[in-house]
Amino acid sequence: MRKLKDLKTLKRIIRRQKRAGKKIVFTNGCFDIIHAGHIKVFNQAKAKGDILILGLNSDASIKRIKGPKRPIVDQACRAAVLAALEPIDFIVIFDENTPYETIKTLQPDYLVKGGDWDKTKIIGSKLVKKVFRIKLVKGLSTTNIIKKIVKAYGPK
Repeated sequence: MRKLKDLKTLKRIIRRQKRAGKKIVFTNGCFDIIHAGHIKVFNQAKAKGDILILGLNSDASIKRIKGPKRPIVDQACRAAVLAALEPIDFIVIFDENTPYETIKTLQPDYLVKGGDWDKTKIIGSKLVKKVFRIKLVKGLSTTNIIKKIVKAYGPK
């Protein structure tokens, strides 16, 4: 997977891209079950700059944040699916609960998050030039998809 980079390597790449005048956009999340809402965010995030970096929560961080039954899809498979998406230029997996250190290290120009995030609570917002919030697709979320699957295929 050419898009998946460790933080140290990605920092060097981004430094070169910034020197070349490229605008760097960062978004992050678990992306446990990819859906159309995620694709909307990725497309709109990419439109904000030249290079889109996706910070991907590790399996361990998702378990700490969302509980022992998550993730549904392991980080290697999530990264492989995300790497196949055109708007995403690079993926970096982070093990912390938040991407703060990753954002601090990479120093992107812009952050993009879903509209469900309160602008004052977006991690790393003070480290970038601008934060963009993308309006969510109503009813689309990994949690809702999981509930629908459980309802349809759970114990009868």
